[in-house]
Amino acid sequence: MRARSPRRRRASSRSGTRRRPPPVRSPRFGLAVPAWVWLALFFIAPIAMVVWFSFGYKPGIFGTHANDVLSFDRYAEAMSPTFFATFQNTLWVGIIGTVLCLLIGGPVAYWMAVKAPPSRRGLLIALVMVPFWTNFLVRTLGWQVILSPEGWLSSLLQGLGMIDGPIDVLYTRTAVLIGVVYNYLPLMILPLYVAFDRVGTPLREASKDLGANGIRTFLQVTVPLARPGIIAGVLLVFIPLMGDYITATVLGGAQGNMIGQLVASQFGTAQNWALGSAMAVLLILVIMLTIGVVAGILWLISLPLRSRSRLVLGEAS
Repeated sequence: MRARSPRRRRASSRSGTRRRPPPVRSPRFGLAVPAWVWLALFFIAPIAMVVWFSFGYKPGIFGTHANDVLSFDRYAEAMSPTFFATFQNTLWVGIIGTVLCLLIGGPVAYWMAVKAPPSRRGLLIALVMVPFWTNFLVRTLGWQVILSPEGWLSSLLQGLGMIDGPIDVLYTRTAVLIGVVYNYLPLMILPLYVAFDRVGTPLREASKDLGANGIRTFLQVTVPLARPGIIAGVLLVFIPLMGDYITATVLGGAQGNMIGQLVASQFGTAQNWALGSAMAVLLILVIMLTIGVVAGILWLISLPLRSRSRLVLGEAS
């Protein structure tokens, strides 16, 4: 028998195999479709409904809302002196609470990502997440018990001779700040931990090899590279904190009123959904305006640093 030539083998192999149909490729945005559907149903649609309700009115004593006559009267009614005073208190609590979370969570996240042993980091992250294993309201009620004049903290401070009488912290803005820092601190620590961990040890060691000390390395290498995580942590804390009403209701009382309480009271107690929707829309606009102003200020502050870095690069080249 004669051996087949390579050409015949190739021809027989080509004739014996079938051409496979080209694979069906889905659009590039196909994986994002579930997320867009979720956002449209549970984010855009509720906000659009709230905006629609804000142009209506309360029809009588037992009605909640009506939109047969559209107007901006609810917005004018919402912008009352009470609203502005409550807004000032809310903005104060929001800014101070976010700054405190950043000042407390920053060192903790840096220690977890840089100083702590890698084998213990999983345990540390779990400890940070422990407060989320308990209901938000239960955690806040726990602080109500701790900060009460008859609580164990007051008894301990009196026993140590640090105070003469019971502590008078509950139902004040200080109690609200303590509650919001405790409730929202993990939302600041986790993004900062991821940001500091991504910087990596080689970059910090390279900075030290070039003559920079620890502080300069942190300010000029670690912080600029961790900026996205810092921004994410600030937004994750500031935005929900501005709309929080549980902490203010449980720990603040009359002195710790926040806008979230006004919105909740209009939807719940007063049954005036139109006015509550107008207040909610104003709250959203105020949050966006505050974020825009802070971002503009930070951008103006960073301009000299950018020009200085460009000058240094120009001289080096």
